[in-house]
Amino acid sequence: MIPSLAALLMGSAFLLFAGGVNSLILPIRGEAEGFTAAALGLLGTGWAVGYVAGCLRTPVVVARVGHIRAFGAMCAIAAIAVLLSLILVTPWVWIPVRALSGFCFAGAAMIVESWLNERSDAKSRGRVFGIYTMVNLAATTAGQMVLTLGDTNGYLFFVLAAMIYCLALLPTAINATTTPLPLTQVSLDLPKLWRNSPIAVFAVLMVGISNAAFGTLAAVYAARIGMSLGDIALFASIPILAGAASQVPVGFASDRYDRRKVLVVVAFFAILSDALFLFSGVTQPAIVLALAALFGTTVYAMYPVIVAHANDHASPGSFIQVSGGLLLVFGIGSIVGPTAAGLVMTTFGAATLFAVTGAAHVLLILFAIRRIWIAPGVAIADKVAFRAKPLGRASTPETAALAASQADHDTEHPQSVAPDEREEAQGDKE
Repeated sequence: MIPSLAALLMGSAFLLFAGGVNSLILPIRGEAEGFTAAALGLLGTGWAVGYVAGCLRTPVVVARVGHIRAFGAMCAIAAIAVLLSLILVTPWVWIPVRALSGFCFAGAAMIVESWLNERSDAKSRGRVFGIYTMVNLAATTAGQMVLTLGDTNGYLFFVLAAMIYCLALLPTAINATTTPLPLTQVSLDLPKLWRNSPIAVFAVLMVGISNAAFGTLAAVYAARIGMSLGDIALFASIPILAGAASQVPVGFASDRYDRRKVLVVVAFFAILSDALFLFSGVTQPAIVLALAALFGTTVYAMYPVIVAHANDHASPGSFIQVSGGLLLVFGIGSIVGPTAAGLVMTTFGAATLFAVTGAAHVLLILFAIRRIWIAPGVAIADKVAFRAKPLGRASTPETAALAASQADHDTEHPQSVAPDEREEAQGDKE
């Protein structure tokens, strides 16, 4: 099974590698060019707007022109966007171009994931999802770390990102595989999500604000406290790796205790790391990187706990819709967070990035405690199994479909069940 998916996984790896380069070169180069933190924060807001729009509109584009053409167009436009950022070095160009990149990145990721979903069966889906997640994590980290190998003030990394985006379209363009089913479409029904789980909606909004603010402006903070380029790349990468690793123990705990209480504990340690960044004034690279690991361990473990809690309360077969809806709420938070953090950093200094993330974590804890006080927890026997997830900015509604169990998948995608299985099921009913 895995060898037959090698082309798709390779295309995804190229896509995430280019995305890692692009996401880090822009704030580093923008800081060197004298962009304000507010302007650099708007880059993150532009990305989030484009990413959410891509998640919503890509199914329509694919239905019109097909998967292969749509994927090729997304990768080509993403490459053009990177080169435009090199030619026109001004925030007024970079912000809308970054939104275009977000749209194309989301669209390309959804198409790859739909192919993987189509080629996976009940026995292999979990393994495929795990490998896909690890490939993307490794590719993103490699893309960020490659910036330590050259001069960020030149054209090298812009051109490299554009080249890798173009490489991403080749594996799917020349791969002889059947066209997958239509992409997952998710509408944002906030009242329904709120009725299902108020804490999940509020918490994922706060996590979107916090994680997007840090993801966009971490490099700016590191540069302004005097870290070297190599340390800046580590500062951006270590939290991602720590967050991926921490999902295992956090998920284990959330399956055995009230997920809301686990979320409060994780958020408490996030506030601790926020406070250390904000008030300690440390600039020694080793200590800063250790704090970054603590920060990532907490903030990047919250999202899957929130999704699991929401699915504990959801009706059977609604996993994809609930997870996709929460992803869009996360996207709304990702629009707000970088803008707010950029404005605060411009006015009060680099360290106040963590005042914004800390405020989001405090509000999350207060709301969670209120919900724990007024509503009982879910019995362990009634919980769904915790599922580790890619980091929020790398997730799409198709990620939720790929991560779904076979029962969830067949309920929400009945057209994906083989014809003979449908006939057999129909016969059983009759």
